[in-house]
Amino acid sequence: MKANLNQIESFLTNRKIALVGVSRTKSKFGNEVFKQLLGKGYEVVPVHREMTEFEGHACFGSIESLPDDVSAICLVVPKTETDALLQAALNRGIRQIWVQQMSETSFTNQLAAQSGANIVLGRCIFMYTSPEGFHRFHQRLSKIFGTYAH
Repeated sequence: MKANLNQIESFLTNRKIALVGVSRTKSKFGNEVFKQLLGKGYEVVPVHREMTEFEGHACFGSIESLPDDVSAICLVVPKTETDALLQAALNRGIRQIWVQQMSETSFTNQLAAQSGANIVLGRCIFMYTSPEGFHRFHQRLSKIFGTYAH
Protein backbone atom coordinates (compact mmCIF):
# COMPACT_ATOMS: atom_id res chain seq x y z
CA MET A 1 0.00 0.00 0.00
CA LYS A 2 1.66 3.22 -1.16
CA ALA A 3 1.54 6.33 1.00
CA ASN A 4 -0.32 9.43 -0.13
CA LEU A 5 1.07 12.96 -0.24
CA ASN A 6 -0.52 13.93 3.10
CA GLN A 7 1.32 11.10 4.85
CA ILE A 8 4.58 12.10 3.20
CA GLU A 9 4.20 15.78 4.08
CA SER A 10 3.30 14.87 7.67
CA PHE A 11 6.48 12.82 7.96
CA LEU A 12 8.67 15.53 6.41
CA THR A 13 7.48 18.20 8.87
CA ASN A 14 9.70 16.46 11.43
CA ARG A 15 13.04 18.27 11.37
CA LYS A 16 14.83 15.60 13.42
CA ILE A 17 14.83 12.16 11.84
CA ALA A 18 16.59 8.99 12.96
CA LEU A 19 17.98 6.97 10.07
CA VAL A 20 18.48 3.22 10.29
CA GLY A 21 20.57 2.07 7.37
CA VAL A 22 23.82 4.02 7.43
CA SER A 23 26.84 1.88 6.58
CA ARG A 24 30.60 1.75 6.63
CA THR A 25 30.36 1.11 2.88
CA LYS A 26 30.31 4.61 1.39
CA SER A 27 28.23 3.70 -1.68
CA LYS A 28 25.29 2.29 0.28
CA PHE A 29 21.88 3.88 -0.28
CA GLY A 30 21.35 4.70 3.41
CA ASN A 31 24.46 6.89 3.34
CA GLU A 32 23.04 8.79 0.36
CA VAL A 33 19.76 9.31 2.23
CA PHE A 34 21.74 10.61 5.22
CA LYS A 35 23.53 13.17 3.04
CA GLN A 36 20.32 14.19 1.25
CA LEU A 37 18.44 14.84 4.48
CA LEU A 38 21.35 16.74 6.03
CA GLY A 39 21.65 18.84 2.89
CA LYS A 40 17.97 19.72 3.11
CA GLY A 41 18.33 21.02 6.66
CA TYR A 42 17.18 18.02 8.65
CA GLU A 43 18.91 16.93 11.83
CA VAL A 44 19.70 13.30 11.09
CA VAL A 45 20.41 10.82 13.87
CA PRO A 46 22.22 7.75 12.51
CA VAL A 47 21.46 4.29 13.88
CA HIS A 48 23.80 1.33 13.37
CA ARG A 49 24.27 -1.59 15.73
CA GLU A 50 28.08 -1.58 15.46
CA MET A 51 29.10 2.07 14.99
CA THR A 52 29.31 4.82 17.59
CA GLU A 53 30.00 7.62 15.08
CA PHE A 54 28.99 8.23 11.48
CA GLU A 55 30.21 11.18 9.40
CA GLY A 56 31.00 13.11 12.59
CA HIS A 57 27.60 12.45 14.18
CA ALA A 58 26.95 10.32 17.25
CA CYS A 59 25.56 7.00 16.08
CA PHE A 60 23.11 5.04 18.21
CA GLY A 61 23.25 1.27 18.44
CA SER A 62 19.51 0.65 18.39
CA ILE A 63 16.12 2.28 18.10
CA GLU A 64 15.64 1.70 21.82
CA SER A 65 18.70 3.83 22.63
CA LEU A 66 17.59 6.89 20.62
CA PRO A 67 17.17 10.21 22.45
CA ASP A 68 13.65 10.91 23.71
CA ASP A 69 13.19 13.86 21.34
CA VAL A 70 13.35 11.67 18.22
CA SER A 71 9.79 11.25 16.95
CA ALA A 72 10.46 10.27 13.32
CA ILE A 73 12.52 7.47 11.81
CA CYS A 74 13.45 6.36 8.32
CA LEU A 75 14.21 2.68 7.71
CA VAL A 76 16.54 2.02 4.77
CA VAL A 77 17.26 -1.64 5.40
CA PRO A 78 16.86 -5.04 3.73
CA LYS A 79 13.37 -6.56 3.83
CA THR A 80 14.61 -9.19 6.24
CA GLU A 81 15.18 -6.50 8.88
CA THR A 82 12.25 -4.17 8.24
CA ASP A 83 9.49 -5.73 10.31
CA ALA A 84 11.52 -6.14 13.51
CA LEU A 85 12.79 -2.55 13.22
CA LEU A 86 9.32 -1.22 12.47
CA GLN A 87 7.98 -3.01 15.54
CA ALA A 88 10.85 -1.62 17.64
CA ALA A 89 10.03 1.91 16.47
CA LEU A 90 6.35 1.46 17.27
CA ASN A 91 7.21 -0.02 20.69
CA ARG A 92 9.43 3.02 21.32
CA GLY A 93 6.43 5.28 20.66
CA ILE A 94 7.65 6.63 17.32
CA ARG A 95 4.61 7.38 15.18
CA GLN A 96 6.24 8.98 12.13
CA ILE A 97 7.98 6.23 10.16
CA TRP A 98 9.25 6.03 6.59
CA VAL A 99 9.96 2.56 5.23
CA GLN A 100 12.03 3.08 2.10
CA GLN A 101 10.38 1.62 -0.97
CA MET A 102 11.36 -1.97 -1.75
CA SER A 103 12.06 -2.59 1.96
CA GLU A 104 8.53 -3.57 2.91
CA THR A 105 6.99 -7.03 3.21
CA SER A 106 3.37 -8.13 3.33
CA PHE A 107 3.68 -8.16 7.12
CA THR A 108 4.98 -4.56 7.02
CA ASN A 109 1.69 -3.57 5.43
CA GLN A 110 -0.27 -5.38 8.15
CA LEU A 111 1.74 -3.69 10.91
CA ALA A 112 1.20 -0.30 9.28
CA ALA A 113 -2.55 -0.83 8.96
CA GLN A 114 -2.92 -1.91 12.60
CA SER A 115 -0.55 0.61 14.18
CA GLY A 116 -2.43 3.90 14.01
CA ALA A 117 0.92 5.52 13.16
CA ASN A 118 1.83 7.51 10.05
CA ILE A 119 3.89 4.94 8.17
CA VAL A 120 5.05 5.91 4.70
CA LEU A 121 5.27 2.82 2.50
CA GLY A 122 6.10 2.24 -1.14
CA ARG A 123 7.81 5.59 -1.72
CA CYS A 124 11.39 6.74 -2.19
CA ILE A 125 12.33 9.52 0.22
CA PHE A 126 14.51 11.17 -2.44
CA MET A 127 11.45 11.94 -4.59
CA TYR A 128 9.93 14.15 -1.89
CA THR A 129 12.94 16.07 -0.53
CA SER A 130 13.70 18.41 -3.45
CA PRO A 131 15.84 15.93 -5.34
CA GLU A 132 18.77 16.80 -7.57
CA GLY A 133 20.55 14.93 -10.37
CA PHE A 134 19.29 11.46 -11.19
CA HIS A 135 16.66 11.59 -8.45
CA ARG A 136 15.20 14.79 -9.89
CA PHE A 137 14.93 13.09 -13.29
CA HIS A 138 13.27 10.11 -11.59
CA GLN A 139 10.84 12.49 -9.84
CA ARG A 140 9.87 14.08 -13.17
CA LEU A 141 9.27 10.69 -14.75
CA SER A 142 7.19 9.69 -11.76
CA LYS A 143 5.02 12.78 -12.21
CA ILE A 144 4.68 12.25 -15.97
CA PHE A 145 3.64 8.63 -15.59
CA GLY A 146 1.30 9.30 -12.65
CA THR A 147 3.17 7.33 -10.01
CA TYR A 148 4.06 10.37 -7.89
CA ALA A 149 2.06 10.56 -4.66
CA HIS A 150 -1.01 12.75 -4.64
